[in-house]
Amino acid sequence: MSTLLTGLGVDRPILAAPMAGGPSTPALVVATARAGGLGFLAGGYKTAQALAGQIHAVEAEGVPFGVNLFVRNPVPISAEEYGRYARELREEADRYGLTLPETAPLDDDDHWSEKIELLKAHPVPWVSFTFGIPDRDVITSLRRAGTTVLQCVTTADEARLAAEAGVDALIVQAPAAGGHSATLTPDRPIASVPLTDLTAEVRAATGLPTVATGGIATPNDVTDALRAGADAVMVGTALLRTDESAASAPHKAALADPAFDSTVLTRAFTGRPARALRNHFTDRYSDRAPAGYPALHHLTSALRKAATAAGDTRLIHLWAGTGYREARIEPVSQTIDRLSSRL
Repeated sequence: MSTLLTGLGVDRPILAAPMAGGPSTPALVVATARAGGLGFLAGGYKTAQALAGQIHAVEAEGVPFGVNLFVRNPVPISAEEYGRYARELREEADRYGLTLPETAPLDDDDHWSEKIELLKAHPVPWVSFTFGIPDRDVITSLRRAGTTVLQCVTTADEARLAAEAGVDALIVQAPAAGGHSATLTPDRPIASVPLTDLTAEVRAATGLPTVATGGIATPNDVTDALRAGADAVMVGTALLRTDESAASAPHKAALADPAFDSTVLTRAFTGRPARALRNHFTDRYSDRAPAGYPALHHLTSALRKAATAAGDTRLIHLWAGTGYREARIEPVSQTIDRLSSRL
């Protein structure tokens, strides 16, 4: 077992990814730990109070776990571009009697300060960061509190920046991953690099322990990543249909629906690149959507919620990695067992 996981009571080098917006429940995190892995609570899009409640729920079960936070790294957008895209979406909003906001927060810090203070006052075993790299003093304070700090990176250059900031380990995310890319430069194209190649590059560039993620859905994917130099792997999409996942019913169904035959990288839903099942919304708006996060996230939020409530998969952000067909309806423990079967 890698020294990265030493002392946590982790038997298998498989981590459950933090999936913001609902799927990552305390139950999913606890089930992953009881299956021998380690799960992350998703702190993104939550208040500090809500996150604290989930932390307490997991701690009550006496299992190791981590917490993930979004780091403020806005993608600027002009009022004109925002307004143009809002008008483009009016036809979709009219289906649900919605009036999309004419203006939205062009930036927000996702309750950053409150959540950092929570994690300093109430340390957890692991904390990971995505979208940006925190200031060195934040990383140092968490490490002094006994927390292992991890940074999500998508290139060797990003890995070097994270290493210079003082993190303990790196989560290396390939573009095959579902949901938002962790890229530090979301306004630029994302290079298509296989996870094994990227893992080897990052390990060579920094020497830090690495967790490989992005498209891992089979036992072979797990062993390939470990052979490439990863200390552990992280899976997300593979867990979306599990009993403990709180992904919406339409989302779970779409992952197995033959009508959804591919995934695409798109910024149409949030203004930041993310991988999702190809649907009407991605087909129609991917080329029209400007870069602009979190402004576009706020713009489309009500529309996505209404579509989800109605089961309208044409308009839902169906986050999914390239291995989505391997996601199964079963307990988390069975998924972890299957992924670990060749270790």
